[in-house]
Amino acid sequence: MTVVRNPARERLEAGELALGVGLRQARTADIGPIMKACGFDYLFIDLEHNTMNLDMAAQISVAAHLAGIAPIVRVPGFDRHLATRVLDGGAMGVVVPHVDTAEQAAEIVAACKYPPVGHRSVTGMLSQTGFARLPMGETTEVINAATLVVMMIETPAAVENVEAIAATPGLDVLLVGTNDLCAEMGIPGDVGNPRVAEAYERIIAACRANDVWPGLGGVYDPPLMERYIAMGMRFILAGNDISLMMAAAGERASTLRGFSLG
Repeated sequence: MTVVRNPARERLEAGELALGVGLRQARTADIGPIMKACGFDYLFIDLEHNTMNLDMAAQISVAAHLAGIAPIVRVPGFDRHLATRVLDGGAMGVVVPHVDTAEQAAEIVAACKYPPVGHRSVTGMLSQTGFARLPMGETTEVINAATLVVMMIETPAAVENVEAIAATPGLDVLLVGTNDLCAEMGIPGDVGNPRVAEAYERIIAACRANDVWPGLGGVYDPPLMERYIAMGMRFILAGNDISLMMAAAGERASTLRGFSLG
């Protein structure tokens, strides 16, 4: 049977961290090989917080396959047609924000997984399988097995419902959008608040009880990231292209400004 690789999923299944980098500024297909060379396992192609269009996301996704890094696309909301189109365009996973209930979670799985897990519409010759002509049953089986369905926990209501959400068949990752969660909790930006750690503990416990991987987003301070990873976070959004570029560029400019002039 054809093997469809998802490097992020392989890391998770091996009990390791899956490390991703968000794309908000990159607009060319070489970003996949670049981030693979930097040591990342997946691209977090963000259609929620940037102006990138679907066609560009698909081109980056196809090139990412060849580079050996998983293209995972965050869609803006619950539009099932956009979610299925990014998957048909080459994504190895889809991220849906602001999931608050088990009913919403079930609808998302139904849209993103093929039968018998869900009800995703079937098509052939996809980039995930190298555009090979495969029996339809084989196509649906191998892509279902490789695809990551990721749902974001971003409100106190979602935390209250997390046990039911995590029990949704076909769900793979619960990713905490920590900045939105903090804003909704009335503690904007305070990602180290004890209330955040309490929410994480509940989310991680629900994930462990249901063989779902917990994910960390919105926290980029290394000591704090280390603390939350030690708690059990595994699907890690390590930063995004613009913040990493600005940090490196700012450091270089500051260093050069400090040199003595001859």
